Amino acid sequence: MLLPGKNYVYYLLLIVFIFLPFWSFSQKTKEELKASKAKLEEDIRFTNKLLTETKKSKSTSLNQLLILEKKISRREELIATITNETEILDEKISENSTKKRELTKELKDLKDEYARMIYFAFKNRSIYNRLVFVFSAEDFNQAYRRLKYFQQYGAYRQTQAELIVQTQEDLEQTILELEAQKQEKISLMKEKESEIQKLLDEKQEKNRTVDELNRKERKLSDELREKEKEAEKLQAAIEEIIAEEMRAAAERAKAEEASEDLAMSRAEMELSSNFASNKGKLPWPAEKGIISGTFGEHRHPVLKRVKIKNNGINILTGEGGVARSVFDGVVISVRYITNTNIAVIIKHGEYFSVYSNLNKVYIQRGDKVITGQEIGVVYTNPADNKTELHFEIWKGKTLLNPSYWILSRSS
Repeated sequence: MLLPGKNYVYYLLLIVFIFLPFWSFSQKTKEELKASKAKLEEDIRFTNKLLTETKKSKSTSLNQLLILEKKISRREELIATITNETEILDEKISENSTKKRELTKELKDLKDEYARMIYFAFKNRSIYNRLVFVFSAEDFNQAYRRLKYFQQYGAYRQTQAELIVQTQEDLEQTILELEAQKQEKISLMKEKESEIQKLLDEKQEKNRTVDELNRKERKLSDELREKEKEAEKLQAAIEEIIAEEMRAAAERAKAEEASEDLAMSRAEMELSSNFASNKGKLPWPAEKGIISGTFGEHRHPVLKRVKIKNNGINILTGEGGVARSVFDGVVISVRYITNTNIAVIIKHGEYFSVYSNLNKVYIQRGDKVITGQEIGVVYTNPADNKTELHFEIWKGKTLLNPSYWILSRSS
């Protein structure tokens, strides 16, 4: 005979095993969202710091616009993350609401059944009635079965009482979780409303900044021409240094081959291979920062008819920000591009990494550096308080997109 209590346990276990993977996934997703939200909030605090530094300048700069755009982007991501958190919470609230209804019904059914059992036991409480029921059997086997029935019935009553207690506890726990989730949802909704208001304020600030910069079109054009000249000078220097290094490397390899000593060539080949295998995993050339200029050709953020070309990426960092080597290598050049712009080139086998707009360096030509080693301090422009590192990656004479090589993070 399959007892009703066993049916209850069976179906409860079945539900647990069906939904356990989903609950685990939802919990993991919720944790990931919380981590993502914490990172976005950290990024927003950092952009606020950069914006405060930039606003020390009396005049509105293009730098302010770039930081505001990054801040708005982060804020929008943060709002989307909060929305996702709310959706997951809604699912869990729905699950617990359903669970609450099911447990409430289950508890009522268990109590009703237990009440019937108590009533039956009360009616048949006399030992005489039990004995009569047993000894009125037609044969010994029937009497034995009736005796076992009373024993099983007593055990079943005990099981049923335990199920009632357990179900009551499960129901109370579910109600507590449900209330906590509802309170968490209210907090998230308030947080989202606050972030939306901040976003609206930031967009208004961005519009005011764009309007002011549009009135400075001539000044922006002059600044752009100066930056283009500096970029051209840097480009020429990089190409010259890399070409010279490649010629020297070819001569070394030829000499080593003649002497049958290929140790250096093997070392360079191994370094190249290691660098290539770390594509997408290289550390950022600055400890903290936001990408203010991406690789390739783009429209100017204010001068709409003007296109700008970037041979690498630009990273805005805080005043006193330090540049770091992205991989093991050898410094092949430390050169002044302008009075305030020092460029460092590090060789990693057949690959080269370039760090420019430094105003102080800690290394010199010929030094061996390791991954993450500090190589210099990024220059802070007193005109707009902008601290911006320019970073490039080359493979021989071929320019590469650094965004594909460094670790993916909020940019």
